[in-house]
Amino acid sequence: MSDFKVNKTIAQINERIAEGNAVVVTAEEVIDIAKKDGIVAAAEKVDVVTTGTFAPMCSSGAFINIGQSKPVVRTTRTLFNDVLAYSGVAAVDCYLGATQVIEDDPLNSIHPGEFNYGGAHVIQDLVAGKKIEIKAQSYGTDCYPNREIKKYVRLTDLPNAMLCNPRNAYQNYNCAINRSDKIKYTYMGTLKPNMGNANFCSAGELSPLLNDPYFKTIGVGTRIFLGGGQGYVTWTGTQHKSNVERGLNGVPLAPSGTIAVQGDLKQMTPEWLVGQSIRGYGTSLSIGLGIPIPILNEEILKYTAVSDDQLFTQIVDYAYDYPAGISNSYGRISYKELKSGQITIKGKTVPTVPLSSMVKARKVADLLKKSIQNARFFLTQPVQMFD
Repeated sequence: MSDFKVNKTIAQINERIAEGNAVVVTAEEVIDIAKKDGIVAAAEKVDVVTTGTFAPMCSSGAFINIGQSKPVVRTTRTLFNDVLAYSGVAAVDCYLGATQVIEDDPLNSIHPGEFNYGGAHVIQDLVAGKKIEIKAQSYGTDCYPNREIKKYVRLTDLPNAMLCNPRNAYQNYNCAINRSDKIKYTYMGTLKPNMGNANFCSAGELSPLLNDPYFKTIGVGTRIFLGGGQGYVTWTGTQHKSNVERGLNGVPLAPSGTIAVQGDLKQMTPEWLVGQSIRGYGTSLSIGLGIPIPILNEEILKYTAVSDDQLFTQIVDYAYDYPAGISNSYGRISYKELKSGQITIKGKTVPTVPLSSMVKARKVADLLKKSIQNARFFLTQPVQMFD
């Protein structure tokens, strides 16, 4: 028998959603509700808490079937607008990675000052309905005699296209600084010398995995908001870690959990899949991702009610420590301080720069909230939970 005073099931919550009676609030709104009513009363009242984030997520890409030719072909090399996709799959299937950059110009050496174009931009162009040039080659076989194809297609012309991301929605991440006397160009953005700025990438109290620190509700099969459509959690993401130091309510104090996600690219929109060019690094894909947290009991409610002033991350020097693989930290800082615009490190005031958009994160959480309230989005029971 459960020790909790509040006990709900996902099936019961889905019934309330279908009836239009579910109480759905965002991860920002639940904080005030918990303060006003208390954890148990809030858990009795609230059925679902919606989360959201919009930020660069490098470990992303799409499995794409480009369609067969006549005579048929098994591609061994495929390019989308001169961006190379991995073709060692089968026939005309390939995987286009978000961080794969256009051929022969990985860091804008040919066109300095112009933005990088890569797999992330191809994905955005596809969901925007633009025509994409596909060039593919093969060495030819008896069963697949064709050796070369070239065509222009839109997303609607492709038989299949699945966004398939091995690592998204990091559960906390570093605050990056540069203590050297030279500019450093990183995936965390441009870092000015002598701690001229501090870059961070998290929606804080809205961040999906920070609202379920022990993965009590998120697992294989969890339905999510992904790229403007609906997708699913398919497994833990690469670099997933659970054995980390934790703070209040079990929230990790350093990068830890991640999720692998998948969804139909044809359902998605260019507002929520945006190609990014990061100077000196390459390309990445900013993704709108939101996860509904079912409030099954007061423990789950307590996790969702943690606010920015209670969420901390580590400060890491990307000039010396990060490249060397050293986990040295220059202290911890709360997301409330990071979002204020400046922090203090070793007595120096340092301006902060978010790589994630709070405006977009709020919009994701709100869109997900409205979809549930209007019975267009139902919760799923995970078929397997994570460690």
